[in-house]
Amino acid sequence: MKRFQFTISGNNYEVEVKKFENGKARIEVNGTCYNVELNEQEQTSKTPILVRSKVKNPAGAHKIKKSESSAYKVVAPLPGNIMQLFVREGDEVKRDDHLLTYEAMKMENKLLSEKDGVIKSIKVAPGDTVLQDEILIELEIN
Repeated sequence: MKRFQFTISGNNYEVEVKKFENGKARIEVNGTCYNVELNEQEQTSKTPILVRSKVKNPAGAHKIKKSESSAYKVVAPLPGNIMQLFVREGDEVKRDDHLLTYEAMKMENKLLSEKDGVIKSIKVAPGDTVLQDEILIELEIN
């Protein structure tokens, strides 16, 4: 029927199952035949149980951390090309001031300031290609 090879305490055994029915088997071990009776045991699930290690949270991870930077990030609403900048670093801008013009989806778009502040840094230059949500300008909020 089926052949198996076992090594127990360094000894090799060749086992052949000759006959198996109703919980009784006739097996041959290294040329000697045995009648074996199998006891039914509670069947365990074949699905393994996954055990994950505990998540280690650093001290103070539950506290909300306030951003130290008061910089407001102006991001590209759509992918496109920067055409023209109307501000420089250090310039003071008011809400609705024209910051830059960029081309997206074959249309020229004006990007206006949403807050009052001072231009902290400009991350793009005319001719640059930008992706959606890419940082264009950082404003220092007053």
